[in-house]
Amino acid sequence: MSVQMPGSLNDGATVADLYRGAFRAFGEREALVGGGVRLSYAQLAAQCHRMVRCFQNAGLKPQDRLVVLSGNRPACVAVQVAAALMGLSYTPLHPMGSQQDHAFVLRDLGARALVVDELQHAERGLALAGEGTGAQVFTMGPADFGTDLMAASAACDDSETPLRSSLQDVVRIVYSGGTTGQPKGIVHQHRTTVTTAMQQLATWEWPERVRYLATTPISHAAGALIITTFLQGGTVFLLDKYTPQACLALIEQEKINTTFMVPTQIYGLLDSPELAHHDTASLTLVLYGAAPMAPARLRQALQTFGPIFAQVYAQSEAPMTVCYLRRDEHDLARPHLLASCGRAVAGNVVKLLDADLNEVPVGEVGELCLRGTLPMAGYLNRPEETEKTFAGGWLHTGDMGRMDAQGFVYLVDRTKDMIISGGFNVYSTEVEACLALHPAVAQAAVIGVPHEKWGEAVLGVVILHVGHSVQAEALMAFVAQHKGVVIAPKFIEFVSELPMTPLGKVDKKHLRSRYWQGQERQIG
Repeated sequence: MSVQMPGSLNDGATVADLYRGAFRAFGEREALVGGGVRLSYAQLAAQCHRMVRCFQNAGLKPQDRLVVLSGNRPACVAVQVAAALMGLSYTPLHPMGSQQDHAFVLRDLGARALVVDELQHAERGLALAGEGTGAQVFTMGPADFGTDLMAASAACDDSETPLRSSLQDVVRIVYSGGTTGQPKGIVHQHRTTVTTAMQQLATWEWPERVRYLATTPISHAAGALIITTFLQGGTVFLLDKYTPQACLALIEQEKINTTFMVPTQIYGLLDSPELAHHDTASLTLVLYGAAPMAPARLRQALQTFGPIFAQVYAQSEAPMTVCYLRRDEHDLARPHLLASCGRAVAGNVVKLLDADLNEVPVGEVGELCLRGTLPMAGYLNRPEETEKTFAGGWLHTGDMGRMDAQGFVYLVDRTKDMIISGGFNVYSTEVEACLALHPAVAQAAVIGVPHEKWGEAVLGVVILHVGHSVQAEALMAFVAQHKGVVIAPKFIEFVSELPMTPLGKVDKKHLRSRYWQGQERQIG
């Protein structure tokens, strides 16, 4: 007599299974710290289970779409975990997104519920509640609108809830920031998040007892380290508003040993007068990514903090673990590696392809393309864009790069950021890296601007170190000497700050807009 069991032999653990395993393994250890709150694993688990039952009482069902607008608060982490335990599809709203984009996301998803951080986003939450999207509105505390989730869940049962998800269920839908037009929903099944977590655990050089500081919004890349910290019984610390001083103080106070930063944050630490007054010796792993880091500034960071830096390369469609440059590969004796984003993480198939989907020879430029269990399931409600991105059975990243004989990848540009000047391809990141070598330059962004003769000309937008000065002509000559006249900027503009996206990347679309306005060809 055979026994019929649900599921199949090769069904694996879901995100919910991973959280539950961590809660069971590390009960009384400290799990989460932020906003004056310190929670053990057992306390966090109980809060999450109460939230699940509160959502169930409100009529939500597995695979309903839950949207969250929040800063870095412990309650936000609890909501995210509760959504996974219940089998909901979770979508974070960009904390600095527009009301128009936020309302679009709610409608595009057909969202059933919206949870709002009433401390930071009450005005936006109230506005979205009046948009008529059909989503039930909850708040993370008392507010003049919605249902107080914390109060409503306090009376609910905190026992473990049954898990009903499969690897093929949608666990998360994240939206592009809208900088290239209408936001796109990027659909991730449980398999993607589980793959990311397993690859992080297998590849990244974690300390023995993780004390992880989230310095960027947990709605984005910083949030991807929460589950892997929990799986190791570590502690997550939340920094709600990043400043170099606040970051340095928390590192010293809590003996932080792990963090994730974008390059501009690292530049901020290096340039901060507070650095000399704080003990950062506890740091053993600083992961960085989301934007290229100038090798000259990376060299400075290594000389200042020691060999604690590791680079992650990924994108929203394949999060966190496409390529990795280990700490020991940040080697000042091998300076060429400082320009690399590392090698493919085990489990990923990474190739550089030409326009005909042929692999380019070693050392030549091609588009970085990916296969494996990491990529997204597709774009929500956009089959044509999904088909284009998956052309030929590859995830096309839009990033152009070279690969050497050892498998190290050197990104040269986003497809949209490549400048074509007089028929020659100019890669903005190479020019930026060269400018950063000049002792007067603190940061630089390079874009293409219209030019009657060459089609596009190279413009360098430069921030100088405090107390330094240099002529534009000297910087142009500096790049020409090191890289050749073809890629040297034809113009230099000095600024006190660069426009940044809310995720800490230089907003090149904003930089380009005033030069390309009214032109037939718009770049990026």
